[in-house]
Amino acid sequence: MRRLLGGLDIGGTKCAAVVGEASESGIDILGKTSFPTPGTPEETMDALMAALDALLAEHGGSQAGMADTAASEEAGGRAPNLASRSLAAIGVSCGGPLDSEAGLVLSPPNLPGWDGVDVLTPLRQRFGVPAALQNDANACALAEWRWGAGRGTRHMAFLTFGTGMGAGLILNGRLYTGANDMAGEVGHMRMRDEGPVGYGKAGSFEGFCSGGGMARLGIGMIEEWVQAGKTTALPSGADAEQALSARLIFEAARSGDELAALIVRVTGIELGRGLAVMVDMLNPEAIVIGSIYARQEQLLAPAVLETLRREALPRSLAACRILPSQLRENVGDAASLSVALHALEA
Repeated sequence: MRRLLGGLDIGGTKCAAVVGEASESGIDILGKTSFPTPGTPEETMDALMAALDALLAEHGGSQAGMADTAASEEAGGRAPNLASRSLAAIGVSCGGPLDSEAGLVLSPPNLPGWDGVDVLTPLRQRFGVPAALQNDANACALAEWRWGAGRGTRHMAFLTFGTGMGAGLILNGRLYTGANDMAGEVGHMRMRDEGPVGYGKAGSFEGFCSGGGMARLGIGMIEEWVQAGKTTALPSGADAEQALSARLIFEAARSGDELAALIVRVTGIELGRGLAVMVDMLNPEAIVIGSIYARQEQLLAPAVLETLRREALPRSLAACRILPSQLRENVGDAASLSVALHALEA
């Protein structure tokens, strides 16, 4: 019987349920349902479980396949032919902080009211299969390591570089989560004494290298640029506060705007400095970067690689490739499914 994996992604504004099937060649996403995050944790979990039920029914899966098969075998009988596929495990991806071992979501800033919420017990009780929880960066690291740009490595890091900046670490062929699930919080590293605020800290890695961080960096640089009497296609003043985004900055840079290109270069330099710290400290074979870098590698890479060559130890850098996410826009869907597969191997 072929095994289905179930994945649940819990976000501050949006949630998703997904089912897929893993093979040696990769992950096949069979179906997905997404919806705005409901008001309470209980409502969210109920909606996610109902969505997973519907996906299993649609794609020929049995939500209790493992439990029913085990019961039949214990009784000496033949397992019932419930479906062509059987749900094997469920993975949950959610922003941290978390207690992955206990299955608890511990008050993430984007999920008010999620204070010590147990997300695994309801899943195990309802579906009768193993379930596991990881933060979104760890989940994406597992996905890229199994099915994406990090495949075949034993030492790899994944950087989110999207709404925020976080890392998932694969060390010695295993996911590394640290003493209490806080490993990989690289966004909190201070890159400069002053700079855009990210992760609650001015001049942090997330402040320079995230979507919101780039916008805040751009607002400050636009003000100085305009005061110097220079022109830019980017919005300025109150308009910048409302309209500026990382996407707009990259679009203007591609169109030849001098200031936009400078903002991109500053971001690339700080990304390179952060990567140099990771290269020197972890000595990985690959650092895979998602979201903004995966979409804008052509513009960012020159400053990133130039800075890396200047800052990182040459021997360590020679062993490490800097790669865009191979799963790209599908990495979020694959992430929760990779956590499900991880649950089967724990």
